[in-house]
Amino acid sequence: MRLTRCHEGVIVVKWRRRIASNYCWELPLIYWEAIVLSDLDRRINTLAQWMFEAKHLVVFTGAGISTESGLPDFRGPDGIWTRQAKGLPTKPRDFSSVEPNAGHLAIVQLQKLGKLSFLISQNVDNLHLRSGIRPDMLAELHGNVTKLRCSHCEFLLDNLGDQIACPLCGGKLVSSVVNFGQSLPRKELADSYWHSQHCDLFIVAGSSLVVTPAADMPKVAVKSGARLVIINKGETPLDRLAHLRFEERTGEVLPPAVHRLKELMGG
Repeated sequence: MRLTRCHEGVIVVKWRRRIASNYCWELPLIYWEAIVLSDLDRRINTLAQWMFEAKHLVVFTGAGISTESGLPDFRGPDGIWTRQAKGLPTKPRDFSSVEPNAGHLAIVQLQKLGKLSFLISQNVDNLHLRSGIRPDMLAELHGNVTKLRCSHCEFLLDNLGDQIACPLCGGKLVSSVVNFGQSLPRKELADSYWHSQHCDLFIVAGSSLVVTPAADMPKVAVKSGARLVIINKGETPLDRLAHLRFEERTGEVLPPAVHRLKELMGG
């Protein structure tokens, strides 16, 4: 690889060996073809290399990953809280009509490749489970619109509409969605802290990282020595801690990065 400097900065150039026919001498002509990598390509290649090297990879998702499925986020230019602050009506979040997008499916590919150790999500839309993420690999810190939780033992089960009491302890069943002022589920929170402390690569996908304690996880990871990658349209309070930063959408970053990872793994 060669670095060529120009007035706009550094252009990354890869050289590819090519063979063509030499019609005059009937011998193969070997030459080198330059491939100019954009800044986004370079960062995607770096992310793929880090995923390849990682022994304990954690992904952390927020509302931004689901905007590509048609759900509004909260703090984006047209987000729910942004519109409320402007006195504008908010767009409804119809969870039943949306499907997992390329970003969700890229995380599933990490799981299938054996590279995903754990997924932490602030989302309640059920798209990670619908995409194929194993429940034991996922902590939904703010709950799930399709689940009920026992208010006593925190047992989680599907909301089928006819449950009254917890089948384990008889406690009252309530929506698993965590509202402002309510505590996060103990097991999911403990699992998230543990994996954040033990990971070597922590990838944020679509979160503004302002709602705590969920947003504390990246800081825990960095403090423990992990590389931090943030993929989010818009600033976050932790940008200064990031080792690699993407302003692009999750769907523009994770799918090509995972594709490159497969190549590095020989797939």
